[in-house]
Amino acid sequence: MRKTAGTLVLSLILAALGSAVLAAQEPIATVTVTLDEAIAMALLQNPFYLATQEKVAQAKAQVRQAASGFLPTLNAQGTDTLDEKLFVLEFPSFIPGQPPQRFSIDFTRDYQMALSFGLPLFTGGRLTAGYKQANYGLQASREGVRLSEQETIFNVKRAFYTYLLAKEFSMVAAESLALAEGFRNNVKNLYDVGVASKFELLLAEVQVTNLKPPSIRARNGIEVAALNLKTILGVPLDTPLEIKGELVSPPLDPVTEAVVEEAQAQRPELRQLDYQRLMAGEMLKMARGTGLPSLAIGGLYNLWSDRLMFRKVDWQNYYTISLSLNIPLFNGFDTLAKVGQSKAAIREIEWNRKGLAEMISFEVKQAVLNRAQARETLLSQEKNVEQAREAVRIAELNYTEGLATNLDVVTAQVGLRQASTNYSQALYDCVISDAQLEKALGRSRSEAPSK
Repeated sequence: MRKTAGTLVLSLILAALGSAVLAAQEPIATVTVTLDEAIAMALLQNPFYLATQEKVAQAKAQVRQAASGFLPTLNAQGTDTLDEKLFVLEFPSFIPGQPPQRFSIDFTRDYQMALSFGLPLFTGGRLTAGYKQANYGLQASREGVRLSEQETIFNVKRAFYTYLLAKEFSMVAAESLALAEGFRNNVKNLYDVGVASKFELLLAEVQVTNLKPPSIRARNGIEVAALNLKTILGVPLDTPLEIKGELVSPPLDPVTEAVVEEAQAQRPELRQLDYQRLMAGEMLKMARGTGLPSLAIGGLYNLWSDRLMFRKVDWQNYYTISLSLNIPLFNGFDTLAKVGQSKAAIREIEWNRKGLAEMISFEVKQAVLNRAQARETLLSQEKNVEQAREAVRIAELNYTEGLATNLDVVTAQVGLRQASTNYSQALYDCVISDAQLEKALGRSRSEAPSK
């Protein structure tokens, strides 16, 4: 029986290990995403964006906490006296020669239970100001979520387009290497028949060798860009990711002259400061309220007994209902100090808002200029690639016919590589400048114009 049981346990362990090995060997499914899908994925999984949403939950709880100050409080308390010293009275004996008489009196009860309540009637406006302040804090936290959403969307776009740019650079590097290898082979064939010199063959081989490191770096750049995009999307770094998209010229939507006014009205940073200004105003009211009288009503119901028996005859009770008025006469200038602190906080917020509004105006105008510059650069590079490719073809043909030198072909190939790189960079600058302008305008995802 022992041998059979041991064999069964060993079989179960081996089966479990086999299942784990098979599960580890199963390939991870490839995630294919477009730009819109990547944005939606990041808004569902990016940890930094999700963290900002928790601030809204905290603000809602603070609103509920502020509202609880208007409600009555009810408390219950029970006391069991474990030990006590009795009050002893001593009386002289009325019989000559006898000791005095002592009597122990118990003025307390071993078991006491109390039920108390309180309700504020007037607090100098502090409760109302605290509730309004909490509501303004909730609105400010929601603007923080909008800001985080805009930053997350921009980061996704930048990482997505950077990945596409890395692929373009890798293709340019691969094409340059292929052209150099093809030319090297052509020179070698000419060298073998005695048409080309050893020097020309060495120059062609050196050109091929020099282009291999940039090609390797370009391929590595694709992997780095993919890891960056996975991090922003909130997916595991070992997840295979396939990007569906390409760098294309965005539509030339006109930019209105009211973009600065739109940014001033839409930017969540300015809205946050507006709500913080309102919060500081309520804080000032709370500070002034500390110097005003407060009025509250309260009550107490008390039961006590020497025995823990739940019979009516064993318990005595009493109750009180009181009206409490508190008039602060002198608090060491604490109210004056709090008022001064609140006023300084309001002035600080106002200065910060003014400075931020100027920075936003600069950011929007800069984004508009960058957008125009990117489009002009793209227009200047659109036909340059085809012209450079034709120059390479002519140079290689002329070299074969003896009408061009090795240096002419290498120069044409370098020009093609530079033209292709400039064109890809111009496309990237165009799409990024559009994304930067949308972020500078404070447009949320639903407010962005459709492409």
